[in-house]
Amino acid sequence: MQDRSLHDDAPIELRLTRHYSTSAERLWQAWTDPQALMRWFGPAETRRVLLAQTDVRTGGQYHVAFSTEDGLDHYASGEYREVHPHRRLVFTWAWRDAPEETSLITLEFTPTQDGTQLAFLQTPFVDQATRDGHEHGWSGALDRLTEYLANPV
Repeated sequence: MQDRSLHDDAPIELRLTRHYSTSAERLWQAWTDPQALMRWFGPAETRRVLLAQTDVRTGGQYHVAFSTEDGLDHYASGEYREVHPHRRLVFTWAWRDAPEETSLITLEFTPTQDGTQLAFLQTPFVDQATRDGHEHGWSGALDRLTEYLANPV
């Protein structure tokens, strides 16, 4: 019998950290205001954001959709679980075509001397390939967020 590592049963998670040269208030607004989301949401391959609806309160729902360069439309939605303005936002995430694969996203906004650090956590994933796909998508989205914050109009 082989000993199992303590980490074998740990959920598969995605952690990303980014620093933005903007206030926590402005970064929060980029994540919660539908008009802002329409400008940056989606991975690097996003051609157009199709939908951004938010009801930012505990128990409120959100819906987002974007089209990618391959011609596909992607729809996701979820429920806000924790809302602490400018500090912490926790919400479920599920693709419309795979609602059984719901994960939880936690965003932590930490003011720094020259901006705000964003800590992103999404968990659990059904497998490593799904996690890696989300890492690609969210990394591109956070790059798009950087561009939006640099050119908000």
